[in-house]
Amino acid sequence: MFDIDRWQEIFDTIRKNKLRTFLTGLSVASGIFILVILLGFGQGMQNGIRKEFESDATNRIWVWTQVTTKKHKGLNPGRSIQMQNSNYDYINSAFTNQLEYKTGQFRVRGTINYKEEGGSYGIRGVDPNLQQIENQKMLLGRYINHTDIETNNKVVVVSNKIKRELLKKVENPLDEYLQISGINFKIIGVYSDEGGEREENRIFIPITTAQNVFNGANKIGEMGFTLKPEESFEKALEVSTKFTSDVKQYLQQVHSVAPDDQSAINVHNMLNEAKRFYTLNLSIKYFFWFVGICTIIAGVVGVSNIMLIVVKERTKEIGIRKALGAKPWSIVAMILRESIFVTAISGFGGLILSMGLLEIVGPNIEVDYILNPSINFSIAISMVFTLIIAGALAGFFPAWRAANIQPIEALRDE
Repeated sequence: MFDIDRWQEIFDTIRKNKLRTFLTGLSVASGIFILVILLGFGQGMQNGIRKEFESDATNRIWVWTQVTTKKHKGLNPGRSIQMQNSNYDYINSAFTNQLEYKTGQFRVRGTINYKEEGGSYGIRGVDPNLQQIENQKMLLGRYINHTDIETNNKVVVVSNKIKRELLKKVENPLDEYLQISGINFKIIGVYSDEGGEREENRIFIPITTAQNVFNGANKIGEMGFTLKPEESFEKALEVSTKFTSDVKQYLQQVHSVAPDDQSAINVHNMLNEAKRFYTLNLSIKYFFWFVGICTIIAGVVGVSNIMLIVVKERTKEIGIRKALGAKPWSIVAMILRESIFVTAISGFGGLILSMGLLEIVGPNIEVDYILNPSINFSIAISMVFTLIIAGALAGFFPAWRAANIQPIEALRDE
C-alpha cells in the first residue's frame, strides 16, 4: 500500500543530503552505463565478426600445394607438388556423403581486353559450385553451369567492379565478348561478392575450358569444399577437422610427401579460424561483464556505506520510533525503501543514457570487426531486476542494524 508519509520522509532525507545522494547515485549510474556500453561493443564485435565470415561460406575448406621441404622415400626436398583431376575426383568420390559444395580451380596467366580497354585481373577456371563457396550473387545473367563444363564452352563471368572498369560504356554486357590472351570469351553473367571489391578482382571461366585452352592438361591449382551442416558448431568443427586431416593424409601419400612436411600440402579450414574469433569474442565479452559488474558492485557498496551513515545520523530518531511502538520490520522497510529508491533511480538513469547513446551512435560506427554496437532488450530488463536486488542488498545490512538498535541506547546517542 502506498504510504505518502514514508515517501515524503525519503525525499526530505535526500533534500538534506543532496550532494551525498548525488555522488552515491552517480557511482551506481556510472557502473550501469559502463556495463551497458561494454556489452554493446561486445555485441558489436560479434556482429562484425559474423559479417566478416558472411563474405564466404563459414565452413569452407581450401586445399593447395607448394614445394616439399623434407626428404621422403629417397626423394629430395624442393619438389613442386601438382594436384590433378584424379585427386579431385577421388576426394569427391571418397567423401561424397559429407560434401555439400566442391570446386577445382585452375589459375590462368593471361591478359584481359575488351575492345580498346585492357586490365590486369585474376583469371580462374572453376566449377559451378564456386558461387556458393564464395557466396557470390548474380547481378546479371547466370553463373557457369555443368553444361559449360562438359562442352568446354568459352564463356566468362565478370564481377561488377570489372564491368565498371573494363566495360565502362556498356549498360548490359551480356553476350559481349572479352579477349583472354587474344581468345574470345562470351560474357554470360555479372556477379558481386559480399567481401567487397577486394574479392571482385577476378573473372571466372569453366575449369575444363581453362585446362584445355590454356595448356592446363589435367592440372588443378586449388580445391575448395564445404561440408554438409551439422546439428552444432562443435560437431561441424569435429567433422571438418577429420575431413581436412584425411584429405591431407591422402594427398601426402599419393604425392610421396613426408607426414611432417608442413609446407607441401596446405589445408585452410575456415571453421578453425571462426572458432578462434568466436572464442576471443566470448573471452572479451566475459571480461566486459567482469569489469561492468565490479563497477556496479563498487557503486552498491557506496550506497550501503551511505545508508550506514544515514542510520548513524538517525539513531536517536529510530530509538524514539521504537519507543513509541514501531515494529522492527517497519524500520527495515524505511531504510530499504530509501536504498532501493536511490539505487533504482540512478541505475535507470545510467541504463537509459547508455542505451540512448548506443541507439544514436551505434549505427554510425564503421570500424573493422565492430558493427552496430547494441544491447539485447532482455538483457536490459534483467539489469533492471538486478538493480532492484542490488538496492535491497545495499540497504539490508544498514536496515538490520537499525532494526536492532535498543531504544534506551539510541536515546542516549549524541
